[in-house]
Amino acid sequence: MNRTELDALIEQGEGVRLEFKRTLSSAWRIARTLAAFANTSGGTLLIGVADDGRMLGVSSELREMRRIEEATDQLIDPPLGVSYETLSPDGRKLLILTIKESDEKPHYVIDEAGKRTIYVRAKDKSVPTNKLIISTDAPAAALVQSPAVRLLIQYLRRNDDITAEKLAKLTNISTYRADKQLKLLTEQGLLLLLNKQRPARYALKLAE
Repeated sequence: MNRTELDALIEQGEGVRLEFKRTLSSAWRIARTLAAFANTSGGTLLIGVADDGRMLGVSSELREMRRIEEATDQLIDPPLGVSYETLSPDGRKLLILTIKESDEKPHYVIDEAGKRTIYVRAKDKSVPTNKLIISTDAPAAALVQSPAVRLLIQYLRRNDDITAEKLAKLTNISTYRADKQLKLLTEQGLLLLLNKQRPARYALKLAE
């Protein structure tokens, strides 16, 4: 990646497939982000970049990489492979991690107590879920272009998630029909199920 490509990437801001970190405070925290990218649509992690996009650099590449290796090898199951490169714009060293959508998902994150949790990416956050519904096919174009689904996508681009009750009010259908529609769209790979809380919430999976 060259400087022009880096600037264009930072200009996008954090989102489904991009996150900035000043530094890695703990291996467990970074494990959540890496696993969420792998469980969703893949992504890029820029280390040495502030939340507002300022390039600050890292003080120790070795320290950051040790935390990444601990996260990928010990705190994520199955272990996760990532690729990285370094750039030094203006003399400040940045680490650029690339995480592909995994063929081995779901990847679980293991916390200090040994608890295993699945994380997925919802907008610019890594959030837990009890269940990852895996679709191998892209959603049909006709489905994505239907008025009700386009309205849902527009809503989820502005909001973190939606429930069946909210969708029912948004599209003027019954909660039962809304629940069935959300489940169908999840099975077709358009949405992610975020069911750590009740009622179940759904987020947009497709990268914008």
